[in-house]
Amino acid sequence: MAAAALTSHLNALVNNMFAMGLLDDQFQQLQMLQDSTAPDFVSEVVTLFCDDGERIICELSRQLEKPNVDFDRVDSYVHQLKGSSASVGAQKVKNTCIQFREFCQQRSRDGCLKTLDLVRTEFYDLRNKFQAMLQLEQQIQACYPKH
Repeated sequence: MAAAALTSHLNALVNNMFAMGLLDDQFQQLQMLQDSTAPDFVSEVVTLFCDDGERIICELSRQLEKPNVDFDRVDSYVHQLKGSSASVGAQKVKNTCIQFREFCQQRSRDGCLKTLDLVRTEFYDLRNKFQAMLQLEQQIQACYPKH
């Protein structure tokens, strides 16, 4: 596929992510920080977010399976995920983390488990779209050989 068509596809994907409420203005701020001195900035930040998010979700699952849930610890993990979500502009994940923290404060295992399912679904949906975005960016870069 030609670079112009790939770029068009990439722009449509990102616009769709905004339209679906997956991303907010913070993602645009991230994109503006990328330049010739840091050409992989967005890719690196997104990859870190995806790796950290997956690790945190696994840990949340493990914490909520324990017979005596340490809700303060769960809340700490949710706070981390909320922060990293906010920093990349992952609006839906961030908003669900806010809800999740309320259930932690209420010491509600059922509420936490239901919200964990929701945050997991939203996170993996976003992660899959981020991965498609990064693949398109790599394909676009491959169209322009380095000198």
